[in-house]
Amino acid sequence: MTKFKSSGFRESISNAIHGLKLAFFSQRNFVIEVIISVAVLILALLLRFSATDFCMVILMIAIVLVCELLNSIIEFTLDAVYKNNYSRLVEMAKDMSAGMVLLVAGISVIFGSILYGSYILKLVF
Repeated sequence: MTKFKSSGFRESISNAIHGLKLAFFSQRNFVIEVIISVAVLILALLLRFSATDFCMVILMIAIVLVCELLNSIIEFTLDAVYKNNYSRLVEMAKDMSAGMVLLVAGISVIFGSILYGSYILKLVF
């Protein structure tokens, strides 16, 4: 018998929601990214994005948020395994994990600039 019990669908959903709440209430960068995401979606609605463009924006937002969650998971796991003791390898892993988020966020800003810029130019000209 395993110490981990099998859970039903409802409990799995409940655990997943609990995990998102944990991220939202404990991870400042995740909150900032969620707030920016809401603003970006509102702007997309105001600019009357096509369904395809709107879906691309949602996809980019999802990628950034998932990477932020992965970053937090990696950091928590390493802290637990190494009991918050300093290790050069842990520092490198955490830095690369944070770099992943920065890279994806930077790419999404470039993506958004191109996409939103084209809609704004249509309004101006």
